[in-house]
Amino acid sequence: MAAAGRAPEESRRSTDEDQESAGVAQDSPVFVISVAAQLSGLHAQTLRSYDRLGLVSPGRAAGGGRRYSQRDIALLREVQRLSQDEGVNLAGVKRIIELEQLVDELRTRLEETTAELDAVRAAAAHATAAVHRSYRRDLVPVDRRQAVVRWRPTRPD
Repeated sequence: MAAAGRAPEESRRSTDEDQESAGVAQDSPVFVISVAAQLSGLHAQTLRSYDRLGLVSPGRAAGGGRRYSQRDIALLREVQRLSQDEGVNLAGVKRIIELEQLVDELRTRLEETTAELDAVRAAAAHATAAVHRSYRRDLVPVDRRQAVVRWRPTRPD
């Protein structure tokens, strides 16, 4: 699958970039189950089992057939790596995937909240600067409790 002279990661990256430039997004369900099985290195029945277990849920075509996206293929490879190389059972793999998705969602929410907070801080700084610009500089507050009194002695007649 890898192009001659390229590392597998580079080949995958260039394939992803080629698909993105061709208008195919990472989440577009385009691969039928046989192609997805070949791309992921798994048997089609394994893909069906993963779908039943909720590990990888592909999109569906109008006729009900499974359609896998590039992101689904990457997830299938990750499930295989965790179960085969790391020895994690499928329930553990499912939990890992759920937690990774939660982390991604929380990271996105944090970025959105941070951007919103930055915008609010900028608006507050702008409003504060506008108030400070509105101050009249020609008026000076005087504390009337410390008034200066000029004493004039009275003259005797």
